[in-house]
Amino acid sequence: MTAPLARVGVLGGTFDPIHHGHLAAASEVCAALGLDQVLFAPTHRQPFKDGFDSASPEHRLAMCRLAVDGDARFAVTPVDIERGGITYTVDTLTDLHDQLPGTSLYFITGADALARLPEWRDAERLTELAQFVGVTRPGHSLPQLETPHALVEVPALAVSSTDVRRRVRAGAPVRYLVPRAVADYIAQHDLYAGGMDD
Repeated sequence: MTAPLARVGVLGGTFDPIHHGHLAAASEVCAALGLDQVLFAPTHRQPFKDGFDSASPEHRLAMCRLAVDGDARFAVTPVDIERGGITYTVDTLTDLHDQLPGTSLYFITGADALARLPEWRDAERLTELAQFVGVTRPGHSLPQLETPHALVEVPALAVSSTDVRRRVRAGAPVRYLVPRAVADYIAQHDLYAGGMDD
């Protein structure tokens, strides 16, 4: 039986679709904090995102698995999709805490979202379940917070899932914005061909 991983990052999000910015963020945090692994945790449904051009949870999970294939530092957990309903970070971390006893969790999120951490559901419990890590583009600083959090600069954060979806609808190339296997999957399943973004 293998020993449990001591330090595991958790990168949650809709991943609609997952792109190189997500992978670069996970890679940079993994290296900066000496993590044993980063788990990508696609949401079932986020409370503030309900776009009707979104891919299904099953498609987003499949794209995450394709994106991390071949990188031993990365894995994908279906914990939020299997739970169903609206995904809240406190539920993600509670379930992973139970599944990975003895593991220190590091929740990775955007620095802008981290600045609003006190507004998150059960915020006081979140910092008991995990340490929080904010990722930001070079030159952008994290606003002063009452509690210390790690901050990691990630050069490749300019790409966004919203832009990828718009480019797919416009027939523009996304080959170097998402992993090749993800681009092929989007084309194969005709994802993002219709709908509108807010």
